[in-house]
Amino acid sequence: MTNLTWTRRRRAAAATWRAFRRDRRGMLGLCILVVFTTAALLSYVVVEPTDLDPALAPGLPTQSPSVTPPLGTDQFGRALLDLLLVGTRVSLTVGIAATLGAVLLGAAMGILAGFYAGRPIGSVLTALTDWFLVIPWLVLAIVLAAILGPTLLNVIIVIAVTSWALTARLVRAQTLSIREQPYIERARALGASNARLLTRHILPEVAPVITAQGVLTVAVAILSETTLALLGLGDPNSMSWGRIIEEAFQAGAMSNGYWWWILPPGICVVLVTVAFSLVGYALEEIVDPRLRGVR
Repeated sequence: MTNLTWTRRRRAAAATWRAFRRDRRGMLGLCILVVFTTAALLSYVVVEPTDLDPALAPGLPTQSPSVTPPLGTDQFGRALLDLLLVGTRVSLTVGIAATLGAVLLGAAMGILAGFYAGRPIGSVLTALTDWFLVIPWLVLAIVLAAILGPTLLNVIIVIAVTSWALTARLVRAQTLSIREQPYIERARALGASNARLLTRHILPEVAPVITAQGVLTVAVAILSETTLALLGLGDPNSMSWGRIIEEAFQAGAMSNGYWWWILPPGICVVLVTVAFSLVGYALEEIVDPRLRGVR
């Protein structure tokens, strides 16, 4: 890659950041994500493994919020603040890891389906994408989670497998447009192979769309993990936000009035989902200015 290409891309990245900073919604979402990321990192320092052990919990069962503990305790006496900090780490890890898998799979499928449109491989990939788009994701997720088993890695795999299709559809549409550009024809005439066209010309052009869609997918992944945990299909050895809410329901927190056990993790899920959505929408409008004023 030439120095001119690197310079052009650095300038494009700088222009994107300047445009993003002018978007108040995007900056609000970014600030919220910084707070939660800091909380996730603090969990490594603040929370000891013994604080999460039901047999070694230091507090009294189902204490309401006070100075100590500030967010109350669960049925074992574990501080909800400790659970939330660890849950932030686990939920963000699951969301980001599942999104990486979904985006990589979706981008590869979309680029290949668009580049080879009109050929058998393109038709097969497009049909497969359409199938994943129309099938109810929750049904597929439940079936896969039940087959693979309730581990954190399997939850990530399930979410990635059920979340890639929309990215593939968007990337395919962008690839169809790019492959008809004159510079693609010139590169082909100069002897560029299909692999070079895909990696050096098409992939960099669709990267902004992939990035914007990836940010939005994190919000979907976190909601998916919460849903699977509520259904008892999450990892029982990992304390995510969904696991906290699932344990609260199992212990009858709603009927007993233990609101501090349910509201904080629920608020965390909502805030992070909204934050990723705000950042994703801001990036989408930068990538495609036609979206401005639509939302």
